This record gives sequence, structure tokens and C-alpha cells, in this order.
Amino acid sequence: MKKYLAILLIALLWSCNSDDDSISPAEDPLVVAEFRTNLSELNLFTGNLADLNISSRAFEYNLNTPLFSDYAHKQRLIALPENTAMTYNGDGLPVFPENTVIAKTFFYNADERDLTLGRTIIETRILIKINGDWVTGDYKWNDNQTDAVLDLNGSTVPITWINADGISNSTNYEIPSNTDCFTCHSTFDNATPIGPKLRNLNFEINGSNQLDDLISNSNLTGISSSSEVSAVVNWEDTSATLEARARSYFDINCAHCHIPGGFCEDQSTLDLAFETSYEDSQIFERRNSISNRISIYNEGFSMPFIGTTLIHTQGRDLLQEYLDSL
Repeated sequence: MKKYLAILLIALLWSCNSDDDSISPAEDPLVVAEFRTNLSELNLFTGNLADLNISSRAFEYNLNTPLFSDYAHKQRLIALPENTAMTYNGDGLPVFPENTVIAKTFFYNADERDLTLGRTIIETRILIKINGDWVTGDYKWNDNQTDAVLDLNGSTVPITWINADGISNSTNYEIPSNTDCFTCHSTFDNATPIGPKLRNLNFEINGSNQLDDLISNSNLTGISSSSEVSAVVNWEDTSATLEARARSYFDINCAHCHIPGGFCEDQSTLDLAFETSYEDSQIFERRNSISNRISIYNEGFSMPFIGTTLIHTQGRDLLQEYLDSL
């Protein structure tokens, strides 16, 4: 009997310590596709929230030319419901499944020359597809950087950072209200994502094409290769043409308002979408107005209309060079 028990005990110990593939570590909790009081309740991140460690239930994505937001850094992620995928729908936005969560977190490094000095996380903007419509919400991070609280009213946060050249910068960073979010994310009065158009994702990161990775990971269906999608260029890539760089910058920074159905449709004839031909864009006809509005910061006059408090000098210089070449 004792010999039998000993054999049984050894078998149990071997089973507990084996590498059997049927035994897997605990999975991250499902992402919650609804607006809870605290960001931590959405399960988008694991561990210490301020570390921004993305849950295995979500994935990070990047844009070839990102939106300028007062020099803030951004972490972008998408959480798709289990066993679903985005569906190819042309070079623009894919079709997202119901209960998709898109999150964008804004932060500043204390000193760009030494990232070990930490960072300040300001806000996490959330889009959730609910009953076929996109709903917006914003989470403001607390001073202790332990969590963020849903705040639809907007606020101002003083921020100071040192850039890569060792120059100290500061601004009163404006967290948008929910109304402001809808202003930029509205097309024909329907809320819609801006950034994750397939043409914005079609580029290599660390030697691997981002779209091909989404396809191979079954996060994007209805398409077999990134070669089937057009691509914007990185506005900082001087090997690209001046026109392609400027039109890519216009597309991500301006076209969400300056397109048919956008917020500025009635105030301006501009159509700054990347796919719009130069002749139909009205860029030449409106070049002087564009130049005036990007050259100074004057609330209610300068462009972008909302979302920034600083002039993006590098972007302005690119656009001015392009306008001068027309």
C-alpha cells in the first residue's frame, strides 16, 4: 500500500511539473467594452497601470504619419472581441466588429535625453463601438499615476518637459471635452475613428510590415497582403516627394475636418483627404489662407482648430515649403 501511494505521489508531482501544452498560465481578463468609472476597470493593461503594459487581449498599432498633439507621445491600441477580426474595406478604415475598443494614451517624458527619469501620463482617449455606433470617452490620469477617471468635461493640465536638444518646454495641455472629441471624430454627424486607416498602418516596423502582421495574426481578414493597400508616407522621410509628405501630413492632421461631411465642410472648400486629387483638393486656391492659419497660434483662428496649443514648427515648415512650391 505504501509503495502504491508513493508511486501515485510521484505521478502527481510529475504531472504538476510537466510541460504538457494542455496546461497554460492564467489568461488576462477580457477587455470590458463599456465606459466604467476608472480606466483600470476596462482591463486594457496588466500589472502596474502606469507601466502601460498592454493586455494580451489587445494589440498596439502605429501610424506612419501621426497626428501632432503638442509634442505628446502616444500609445495606440485596439482590443477586438474574442474570435473576431477587422475586415478589409479598402485603403481607409476597416470594418470593426461590435464592441471593439480603441485606446490612445498621451504622455510626456520628463527628459527626452534620459527616459529613466520617467514620464507623466495625461489622458487616455477611448472609442467603443456600441450597437453599430462609435462612442467617445476620455480618462484623465491622477497625479499619482495610479489610475485614470472618466471625465467628459475636459480640463487643462500644466506640463513641462525637456526635449532631445536639452531645451525646457511647457504648455497648458488641453484635455478635450466629449463635445470636442465629437467635433474631430464626426463625419456626416456620425462618430468615427481617425487614425487606424489601413493606408496609415501600411509600413514596416523593425523590418516587418505592420499590415502583414495583422493579417498573419488573424486580426485583419478579407485581404491577403499589404501590397493590396496604398500607403501614406512618413512626413519626415525626405526620400519621399515634397507633395507626398505634405499630403500625408494634411491627411492625418487636417482631413478629419476638411472633407465632405467633416466639421469644416460649410466653412471651407478644402478637401484634404489623401485620396483626393490635387485638382479637387482646393489646396492651391486656399494656399494663402492655409499659410495664415498654420503660422500663428490664435485660439479660434489657427489650425488645427482644437487639440493643440502650440505651433508644430517642423510641420508648419514642411507645409509652407509645399505651398510655396505650388
